[in-house]
Amino acid sequence: MKTILPIFILFFLFSCKNDVDKMEAVYVSAAEMGEPMADKVSYAPSESSSTEIEQKIIKTARLTFETDDLAETTEQVRKAVKDNKASIEKDVEGKNNYSIYRKITVRIPNQNFEAFITAVGKGVSYFDEKEISSDDVTAEFIDTEARLKAKKTLEARYLELLKKAGKVSEILEIEKELSTIREEIESKEGQLKYMQSQVAMSSVYLEFYKTKPAESGVAQSYGNKMGNALETGFLKVSSLFLWILNVWPFILILVVLFFIIRRRFKRKKA
Repeated sequence: MKTILPIFILFFLFSCKNDVDKMEAVYVSAAEMGEPMADKVSYAPSESSSTEIEQKIIKTARLTFETDDLAETTEQVRKAVKDNKASIEKDVEGKNNYSIYRKITVRIPNQNFEAFITAVGKGVSYFDEKEISSDDVTAEFIDTEARLKAKKTLEARYLELLKKAGKVSEILEIEKELSTIREEIESKEGQLKYMQSQVAMSSVYLEFYKTKPAESGVAQSYGNKMGNALETGFLKVSSLFLWILNVWPFILILVVLFFIIRRRFKRKKA
């Protein structure tokens, strides 16, 4: 009896893995074909055959536009954030040679996405950029969910087997397999939570700016032009000098050839 038990446990471990691999394959094929998983396998959720699969869509928007009043537009965005139960994830302001700008990243409930876009775009004559995208992750979500259920079923079988194990070596082997399965379960649960959060909350990337007025004063403008011209000329001379340093052997060869040809030409002429 003692010799038969380890063989039975090994056979049970092997059969568990095979059964769960088949379960994953059935779950995934059902998810990919859009068929109710209850029709494919008896231990799948029974309610899935009577309810439609909910679509999982991640929405993203990028808006760039010019404004006459940066502070007023910022206040308009903040009001839209508050009215639509959104939150500001990132807020950056700065300036360059041509404009003063503000970049705001907003996370907003999926159901308020269109209303928020409308509120922010109110009063904007045209957008430099307006990009709205939707990424359907329904198949990926169902696939991950199915694999998670299969792994949990395998974990339950190993736990039952652990209760029947008598030897230390058998217990250690089962616990090793359980550790691997639990890591995979945590990974799948993390993926599901991340996708669920991306679906529940859409992302909107806003950038609005105010163009700087042109610098006044003829003398100042002329002085800037002179400075730029001198700087450009110096850079060109420096570039020419560096180019000569790189090709000086070829220039030397050409000069020598020129004098040799010239000398021979003079001899023939004489």
